[in-house]
Amino acid sequence: MNNADLIIATLKANGVTRGFGIPSGNVLPLMEAMRQGGVEFVLTAHEGSAGFAADVTGRMTGAPGLCIATLGPGATNLATGVGGAFLDRSPLIAITCNLNTDQLGRRIQMWIDHHALFKPITKATLKLEPGCVAETVTQAIALALSEPKGPVHLDLPEDVALAATNEELAAPAKPGKLAAAPDAALARAAELIAAAKRPIAVLGATATRVADPQLLRNVIERHNLPFATTTMAKGMIDEDHPLSLGCIDRACRQVQRKFLRSTDLIVGLGYDTVEVEYEAWIGDRPLLQIDIEPVDVAPSVKLVHQVSGDFDTSLARLLASPPAVNQWNAATLAEHRHSFHAALRPTANSFTAHAAIDAVRRALPREGLLAFDVGAHTHQIASQWSAHAPKTFHITNGWSSMGFGLPGAIAAKLARPDLPVVCLLGDGCFQMTCGEVATAKRLGITLPVVVLDDRWLALIKVKQIRRQFPLYGTELQAEAYREPPAHYFGVPAVAANSADALEAAVRTALAANGPTVIETVIDSEHYIDTVYD
Repeated sequence: MNNADLIIATLKANGVTRGFGIPSGNVLPLMEAMRQGGVEFVLTAHEGSAGFAADVTGRMTGAPGLCIATLGPGATNLATGVGGAFLDRSPLIAITCNLNTDQLGRRIQMWIDHHALFKPITKATLKLEPGCVAETVTQAIALALSEPKGPVHLDLPEDVALAATNEELAAPAKPGKLAAAPDAALARAAELIAAAKRPIAVLGATATRVADPQLLRNVIERHNLPFATTTMAKGMIDEDHPLSLGCIDRACRQVQRKFLRSTDLIVGLGYDTVEVEYEAWIGDRPLLQIDIEPVDVAPSVKLVHQVSGDFDTSLARLLASPPAVNQWNAATLAEHRHSFHAALRPTANSFTAHAAIDAVRRALPREGLLAFDVGAHTHQIASQWSAHAPKTFHITNGWSSMGFGLPGAIAAKLARPDLPVVCLLGDGCFQMTCGEVATAKRLGITLPVVVLDDRWLALIKVKQIRRQFPLYGTELQAEAYREPPAHYFGVPAVAANSADALEAAVRTALAANGPTVIETVIDSEHYIDTVYD
C-alpha cells in the first residue's frame, strides 16, 4: 500500500464515497487509489465546480465532500469552490496534488504556495508527510466536521503519494463538540421569549446543521413563535406552516422588514450574519441571539442577550422551558403571507420571471430538491419558492458565487438519486458553467436544467438603474433569443416560453433518462420592483 491508497482508505472509512475534480499527471496516483479503493472520481468541467459539488455533498451526506485538483491553476480554480464551503460552513476536504517534495518552493512551472492560497478560506491547510498520513487525514476530517463546519486543505506531493507505507488505518475521526451554553444564559433567553408580546424568530444558516430538524420545529410550536428564515435556512421547517413568514431580505425585502419591525423581540435561532448582517434590516428592534458563537453585530444593533454554545443543546433546553404565550394570531400571519406573495408577483402581460419560477415549483414534486445560482433570480426564488423539507433548497449565500447551481444540482442528485432534482439558473450563470451539462450526461443522471433567458446580468442591471448609472457591460446578448440548439454536448435542449410549456417541459425532463436543458425566455422587468425594492 502506498500513501495515496492510505489517504483514500481513510476517507472511505469516514463515509466519503466520491470526489470531484480534474486530473493532471500529479493527480494520477490519487485517482488510481480511488479506482482501486472504491471511491468514485467524478470528472467535472472546471475545478471550481468540483469545489461546489463537494460542498453540496458535505451538506447532504454528513460526511465531508471531497474535491481534488492539480497544482497552480488547478488549485486557484478550486479555491472558488473551497471558499464557498468556508463561508457557507460546509464540511469539505480539498486535496491539491503537488510536485515532488524536493521541488517545492523552486521556480518551477505551475508551482505556487498552496498553503498561502488556502489559508484565508479554510479552517486549516495541512501538509501530507510520510509517517503521519493517516493521522493528518483523520485530523482534517475531524476538523471539517467540527462546528463551525468547513473546508480543510491537504497538500499532497507526488513522491509522498507514491511512497510505500506501513501506517495502520486510523480510527474514524471524532469531531469536536461544542460545550453547552450556560444554564443561566438559556434561562434568561426563555424569560425574554416569555415576556415578549410579539416575538419573531429568524432561522439562519447554523439551523440548517441541527441534528434533528424536528427539534427546531418543536421549539417554534411550543413557544408559538412566528418564524422567518434566511435564504439558506428555507425548508428547515415546512413553509406551509401557519407560523411561517417566509424569507427575509431578498425580493420584496421592504415588505418583510416592515413586518419584522412590528415585533418587540427578534429571536435569532442559528442566525449567521454571513448571509445578511442584522443592521441591514433589524432597525431598533431588540435582539436575542442563540447560536454556536458570539454574534457579529454593528454598534447600532440593540443586542439584549445572547446564548453561545452547542445549538442542539440550546434548542433542547428551550423546548423544556414552559411554553410562552404571546399576542400573535393566525389571521394576522396569514394576511402577511398573502400580501408578501402578492407583492412578489406583479401583474404583467408577458411571461415573467416569477411566472417561470412558479411553473418550475408546480412541476417539481413536493419532496424534490432545488439547486439554483446567483443573480437577480436568486432574490426572486428565495422569497417566492416554497420549501417543504430540510436539505431540499441549495444555494450559496455566504460566498454568493455565480457558478454554484449546476454543480450543486449534480451533487444533490448523486447524494439523493431517489429524489427528483431541478437546477434553476440565469443565462449569465449558464454561460459560466454550461460545460457541466456534459458532466451530468456522463453520469447518466436525470436533471432538468432550467435557464432563465433575459439577455442581461439582471441583478447588476437593477443596481445600475437604482444608482442612476447608464447600462454598461451587463448585456449578455443584444439580439433576441432564437430557438435553442438541438443539444449542448449531447444533452438535448428544448424551448419553453410560457408557464404551461415550462411546467410540461420540466415534468417531461424529470421522466427522462438523462439531463435536459430547458431554455425559457422571460421578461425580467419586474425585478426593478421586486428585487432591491
